Amino acid sequence: MSQQRLVALGLSAALFSGVFRAFPAEKFPELSLFGSMDKINLAAVSTTDATVEKVRSGGRAALSVATGHKAEWPGITLPAPAGHWDLSAYGAVVLSVRNAGSNSEQVFCRVDNPAADGNDHCVTADLTLAPGQSGRIEVTLRRTSDDTLGGKLFGMRGYPVKLGGPRTIDPANVTRLLVFVSKPSEDHLFEVTDIRAAGGYTPPTAWTSDATPFFPFIDTFGQYLHKDWPGKTESPADLAAKHAAETAELAAKPGPKDWDQYGGWSKGPRRPATGFFRADKVRGKWWLIDPEGRLFFSHGIDCVGFDEETPIEGRESWFQDFPGRQPEFQSLLSHGRTLMGHYEGQTPECFSFANANLWRKYGPDWKTAARRVAHQRLRSWGLNTIANWSDGALCAMRLTAYTDSIGSYGARMIEGSEGYWGKFPDVFDPSFERELRRSMQRAQGHSAGDPWCIGYFSDNEMSWGDDTSIALAALKSDSDQPAKKVFVADLRAKYGEIASLNAAWGADYASWDALLQSRAAPDGQKARADLTAFYSKAAEEYFRAARDAIRAIAPHQLYLGCRFAWVNDRAAAAAAKYCDVVSYNIYKREVADFKFNGGADVPLLVGEFHFGALDRGMFHPGLVETTDQAARARTYQDYVEGALHHPQFVGCHWFQYRDEPVTGRVWDEENYQIGFVDVADTAYAETIAACRAVGYHLYK
Repeated sequence: MSQQRLVALGLSAALFSGVFRAFPAEKFPELSLFGSMDKINLAAVSTTDATVEKVRSGGRAALSVATGHKAEWPGITLPAPAGHWDLSAYGAVVLSVRNAGSNSEQVFCRVDNPAADGNDHCVTADLTLAPGQSGRIEVTLRRTSDDTLGGKLFGMRGYPVKLGGPRTIDPANVTRLLVFVSKPSEDHLFEVTDIRAAGGYTPPTAWTSDATPFFPFIDTFGQYLHKDWPGKTESPADLAAKHAAETAELAAKPGPKDWDQYGGWSKGPRRPATGFFRADKVRGKWWLIDPEGRLFFSHGIDCVGFDEETPIEGRESWFQDFPGRQPEFQSLLSHGRTLMGHYEGQTPECFSFANANLWRKYGPDWKTAARRVAHQRLRSWGLNTIANWSDGALCAMRLTAYTDSIGSYGARMIEGSEGYWGKFPDVFDPSFERELRRSMQRAQGHSAGDPWCIGYFSDNEMSWGDDTSIALAALKSDSDQPAKKVFVADLRAKYGEIASLNAAWGADYASWDALLQSRAAPDGQKARADLTAFYSKAAEEYFRAARDAIRAIAPHQLYLGCRFAWVNDRAAAAAAKYCDVVSYNIYKREVADFKFNGGADVPLLVGEFHFGALDRGMFHPGLVETTDQAARARTYQDYVEGALHHPQFVGCHWFQYRDEPVTGRVWDEENYQIGFVDVADTAYAETIAACRAVGYHLYK
């Protein structure tokens, strides 16, 4: 029996007996599930609205899959050659895929147990690829599901886990893989060049079966109570000892030696110094140029500050030795505003365990001390930017370069629009530009005119939808919606008579006023040219107004875009026309092959990315899961190095400085393990080491 098989059997038996020995993920060799791709028996491969053949791709054997677009999920099914694979020792199945077609495509991989139905007994992951682009689909072999203890747990995105349940898999009995595209509107072509099991499995720290009774399950420091792990704070004395050790470490590693005061490359090529940050292209690559004229890559972190609060109302039994009623911590009690979830529409009583731990660590003047340490940490860790959503007083110390933001949050919205964070602003209503300018005016005397401020983002992760969505939203709104009035006026100017519009759209509006009064959507294909034209007009108006608001108050500072999360080509093209830097929040494992979809050569910035794992007492790994802290650190380094080598990226900003509360932040219930430090202000050693590894060699 092979050593690999022995490891797999040992891990499986240990896991289900409740005892587990943690092996570092990197110690596991990857397992090729088919050997070379040319060894796959095509006769055993079944297809759905697709054809498959063996080809050579980049000198390697590959499966070429050509799909139609009549079936909902056209693709191929690859059965395990011996009936099943035992992947108990592994954390993921990884596929190397290349888009061999001429259109963008989203390729999925589903890993199945017997009786898989698309939801139960299977796990799925996907990857979006531009034409010619290659990447890896990593399907986490999730074998545990969230457990709410019959509804006794609530108000969180992730929960303590139990074995089994929906959207989980038994890795000891994987029978097949499905590789497909979902509900396509056109044919696709992709190549699969490698299929492997990878990464050692590390089980979650937090199990609902850890203790009876389960409640309370959060200790006085805001940590999961029922398990220990490396770095967990055990007592006030432990907190003090960690503080002393870190103080010595920061003194020994003060930061990269080849940085100027801003974090630019002091020993590199010099450009003209303008006293402010700007973007410039140097030897075929875009860079930021710092106020001293040095090349600058913005290696940063979001949400450096305080006030991550969690609701305590209705949860009194959850907390052991709750500190919030102690006199020194009562100022950390508050009533928080909610956007969604269990407490939606309420203002529940909340408490910040993170801030209480800073008080314990630094004393009554904890805010001043924590700000000073934050600057020391960032420099020591190889970070040179305090990024979005951070503490204004921290930025005002002018020790680390920073970004600021403005918003149109008080503007009138387009009634017919929708989105995850809310509706889209009506850029043709006077309130839109007024709110942007009012927001920017708050920067006067602060970030505006400050050479340490790189520039400004506007709004965040807006509901850009597809390239007709804003136009359709306007038509679905009331007749007094300014965007609708502008759209109808444009149509009237183009067509003159309503009959001409009706002929083009296949519609039967009685008059232009009837169109204004109607809230029905037109035929999307027949009206497409007009819908997309208005979409571009609205998108350009958004970016023009934001740029002008910034220029009016801070004429020498950069407009950094709106941090796209969901974006189409027209919105990206509008951003390229008006932004100094176009920003994206890119929650993927890598950005080395990122293709800008705005049709221009412009500087780009990653406004948010992160990775998390469940091996340190948290209940949710965040938007991109890794198997453990070692894997998280490696993925961080790979991501940043990919951005560094990309010809357009001028920076990347991690979200966020501190883990979110384990019991969920009040705003939207997020409780992700995504911090550089935990709730007790202890840095994650693996992530810090990776950050230094790339940060100290940022310009080399």
